[in-house]
Amino acid sequence: MSSHRTPALVARAESETAADEPHRPSLVAVIQRVSMSLLIAVIVPAVVFYSVFVLAGIWPAIGAALAWSYGAIAWRAATGRRVSGLLVLAAILLTGRTALSVVADSTWLYFLQPIISDGLVAALFLLSLASTRPMVARLAGDFYPMDHELASRPRVRRLFWHLTVLWALLGLAKATMTLWLLQSQSLDTFVLVKSVATLSINVLAAVATIGLAALVARKEGLIGAPRLVAAGARA
Repeated sequence: MSSHRTPALVARAESETAADEPHRPSLVAVIQRVSMSLLIAVIVPAVVFYSVFVLAGIWPAIGAALAWSYGAIAWRAATGRRVSGLLVLAAILLTGRTALSVVADSTWLYFLQPIISDGLVAALFLLSLASTRPMVARLAGDFYPMDHELASRPRVRRLFWHLTVLWALLGLAKATMTLWLLQSQSLDTFVLVKSVATLSINVLAAVATIGLAALVARKEGLIGAPRLVAAGARA
C-alpha cells in the first residue's frame, strides 16, 4: 500500500484538526476589536463634543455627545452587533453628567463631574481587586473570547490584576489633572487641553494594555495565526 495520502484525505484530516482546535483570534483581530471599542466609546464622542462646542457652544456640544453614545448603542443593537461594556459604561456616565448639569443649569458642574466619576471609577477598580474578578476581567470579554478555564489561568489572572491597577491609577491621574485645569484655565483652554490630553492618555494606556496582554497571550498560546501550508510538506 502506498505511504502517500491523497490530497482529499489530507484536506479532510486538516479540516478535522481545525474543527477540534478552539478559535483563537489573531493579534491583528484583537487590536481591531479594541481599537473599534475605544473609537466608538471614547474617541468619537470627544471629537463630536469639541467640534460642536467650537461651532455652536457648550449646550449643543453636551447634547451631541450624549446623542452619539445612545445612537451607537441603538445602531449596534439594531444590527445584531455586541454592545461593549465600555460603550454602556461611557453612556451611563455621560447620562449622569448631562442630567445633573441640566437640572442645575451649570456647565461648570458638567466638567466637574468627570473628576468625580474618574475618582469613583478608579476606586471601583481598586475595590474590585479584593474580589475574584477584578474589573478588567469583567470587561475582557468585549475584546477577547473568554471562558472560565481561560480566565482562571495564573498568568491571565495576574494580567487582569495588573491592568486593573494600571487603569485605576490612570483614573486618579486624570481626575487630578482635570481638577487643576478646571480651576486654573479659561473654558476654551480647558476644553481644548482636556480633550487632547485625555485622548492622548487613553490611547497610550490602550497601547500599553494591548502590549501587556499580547505578551501574556503569546506565552499562553492564545493568539491565533494564519495557517501556512508548505507545498513541499505534502510531497
